[in-house]
Amino acid sequence: MKFISEYRDAGLVHRTISEIRRTVTQPWVLMEICGGQTHAIMRHGLNQLLPEEIELVHGPGCPVCVTSLELIDKALAIASLPNVIFTSYGDMLRVPGSGRDLFSVRADGGDIRVVYSPLDAVKIAQQNPDREVVFFAIGFETTAPANVMSVLHAESLGLTNYCLLVSHVRVPPAMHAILSSPSNRVQGFLAAGHVCAVMGYWEYIPIAQKYRVQITITGFEPLDIVQGILMTIRRLEEGTIEVDNAYPRVVTYAGNQPAQAIISQVFMECDRKWRGIGIIPRSGWCLRPEFSDFDAENRFPVGQINPQESPACIAGQILQGLKKPLDCPAFATICTPQNPLGATMVSSEGACAAYYRYSSNPDLD
Repeated sequence: MKFISEYRDAGLVHRTISEIRRTVTQPWVLMEICGGQTHAIMRHGLNQLLPEEIELVHGPGCPVCVTSLELIDKALAIASLPNVIFTSYGDMLRVPGSGRDLFSVRADGGDIRVVYSPLDAVKIAQQNPDREVVFFAIGFETTAPANVMSVLHAESLGLTNYCLLVSHVRVPPAMHAILSSPSNRVQGFLAAGHVCAVMGYWEYIPIAQKYRVQITITGFEPLDIVQGILMTIRRLEEGTIEVDNAYPRVVTYAGNQPAQAIISQVFMECDRKWRGIGIIPRSGWCLRPEFSDFDAENRFPVGQINPQESPACIAGQILQGLKKPLDCPAFATICTPQNPLGATMVSSEGACAAYYRYSSNPDLD
């Protein structure tokens, strides 16, 4: 693997963008799938360097952002119970539910702990046999292997006080939902390299063929992204549609097959509600029936919750690439990282957070 500095070399980035300028002859709308790519684009000012014919729109590739408001409220209800230790990655603590967030639950006495791995949560369950320990298992395909391994590890230890609140979502069904929408504008995708490192890109080929959309697997450094854009534009200008891999140092066609096998052992496909978008069929993973004892929604009586989003928040339209953060009247006024209306403003991968932080301060020389 090359040194990471080579993928941040400003001269190489500018030369690649010059090649994009020589290649493009007409307008194209491209969507980057992952919020990490969105932040890289904004942080390095790539959107300002690209020719005006290329419009980048931002996809639903932030698992924190798309975790449904209903599930956030369930997390808040479970975390408020007196015998529960609720564990989560830190970026979930400030995501707003209907009326509060996990930080406010902790301020009111809830035992909420930030962990860096679901195996940390399993260890907490070992150390606290008289307490129920819940891990908030959110993510795309990337984080699924570690989450399912925590279940298998807890099972091997005979732990009965550990469970997951599952909010796993899958990229290919979301792409189907975006492309089948009558309002779709996307002509090319920059697919998320870390997702494809786990799952490969064989699932994307039928999508490219069905919708006649170019898909290019890209990484997260500036050079990765602009090379992915160049490959995408070349295909679109030629009128040839393929699934191309611009991230071969990490991604293979088949992906990590042992990881896929362990995911299939514990998870199965299910319908999933995406925040601001709605239910996308077979777009999530949930625990198989034989692992139902590890399902927090079965273990705790949270029941049906029907919350309402803030009417001022347009995060759902942003996540579908229909609008951008600057189109929102609430952006940077009543909605800020300190007082977010939606998850896209508070998440470390949210598009609104990227615009708020970087839109006037790119760091690419």
